[in-house]
Amino acid sequence: MNQSSSRTGRQMMVGSIRIFLAEALILPTGFITAVFLARSLGPVNYGLFALVSRLIDWTEMISTSAFASTTVKFVAEESDWKAVGATVARLHLIMGGSIGLLLWLLSSPLSHLFNEPAMDEYIKLFAIDLPIFSLACANGNILIGMGRFRERARMRAGRWIARFMLIVLFVEMGLSVRGAILGSIGASVAELVISWFYVRPSLISKSAFPIRRLWGFAVPLFMSATSLRIFKLDLFALKVLGGTAAHAGFYGAALNLARPITLISQSLWPPLLSTLSQLLAEGNEAEAKEIGKTVIRFVLWNIPFAAMIAGAAPEIVDFIFGQEFLPAGPILSLLIFSVFGLFTIKISNAILTALNKPGWTFMVTGPMVPLALIGHLILTPKMAGVGAAIVTTVIASLIALVSVFAVYQVWGIYPPVKTLLKSIFCSVLAFALASLWPASGLMLILKLTVITVVILLTFFLLREFTAREIALVRSLICGRL
Repeated sequence: MNQSSSRTGRQMMVGSIRIFLAEALILPTGFITAVFLARSLGPVNYGLFALVSRLIDWTEMISTSAFASTTVKFVAEESDWKAVGATVARLHLIMGGSIGLLLWLLSSPLSHLFNEPAMDEYIKLFAIDLPIFSLACANGNILIGMGRFRERARMRAGRWIARFMLIVLFVEMGLSVRGAILGSIGASVAELVISWFYVRPSLISKSAFPIRRLWGFAVPLFMSATSLRIFKLDLFALKVLGGTAAHAGFYGAALNLARPITLISQSLWPPLLSTLSQLLAEGNEAEAKEIGKTVIRFVLWNIPFAAMIAGAAPEIVDFIFGQEFLPAGPILSLLIFSVFGLFTIKISNAILTALNKPGWTFMVTGPMVPLALIGHLILTPKMAGVGAAIVTTVIASLIALVSVFAVYQVWGIYPPVKTLLKSIFCSVLAFALASLWPASGLMLILKLTVITVVILLTFFLLREFTAREIALVRSLICGRL
């Protein structure tokens, strides 16, 4: 591999770490917001907000998923981003505005579907967020494709800080669920404004980039992303199949506690796609494969932390939300593993997209929806939130294995067996420590910190980390990144 390509790969990997750490730093605001809302609104109103916000989140991901990976890939490969950027920005705005209008018109039928009349007003209000979020998402994807990960991280940090401050402000003003929604919309406005400091794709002038090139990639990727989004309608399946607003509140609380891992995956796959696309366009497949293998190992390294959370789930729920939300404990202990399954799928899809195999992504994720439908119809009415969590976790884990096999078929890389065995050993150890060591309050923080150190130390003693990876961490700690 030539020195220039190697340097590019290292720089982009450092950028990936930067955005990963930026997402990790904003997690406290998400936790504080969730705790504040749960305690201020109570299970019923928190359940309503969880339902509406989950619906909007799902709809927004659908409206932007058609061009997210496509934008990152083509911007990374093109020498001039402006032509691609203008096209995707307009498409995002049109898509977001159209779906927002449709959601506004369907608010009444949706509220009747969930048997919650109050949702009508909340959906109408939240629909305003769609075009704003879509345009901010377009700008963020352009920045990632350009390799400007630091700027993208600033956008995300600004969004989460603004969301926390505005939600607290409006809810404390007595606006209740409406205040939480207005705070969420304000966060999208803040993210969009921040993005304009770095990139301003034209929304008026005609673009020279052919839209057909986008659609060729966008259609299968959209179908794959839509399958993933429909699959994650477990909260709605719970409500439609007989769950109460309180059940939705418990499930929503568990989802919020699992969300940090979701944010980690969201911060990793776009830089990975950008990195691999640029390296492959330069003909540097060897370094691209090396990066792909490292990321797959990184996913395996995180499984013991899921086991730790599963073992301490009841204590975590009690500490964060209070005893009123204790039924969320068993749900969290299951959902945390589904998050890692979906993490693996997203990483595999990024690799397949970089390899010009967008059709494979839908082949992998397509079966998730019918399998989930069957599972929810069987288990959710009988077991409520736990049943929905079982369905989500089992299917996500199975499809994750399929996605890893797909990457192996296309590119010949797979998770190292030694790393897998070490991860299993660390997971058993972490779960045992978390479940057998009782702790509450501040002692819970100490307990989780100690177990985290034990996991990392065990990996180190088993010689899982290479000298290059250790050197990279050292440079990160010393602030040289």
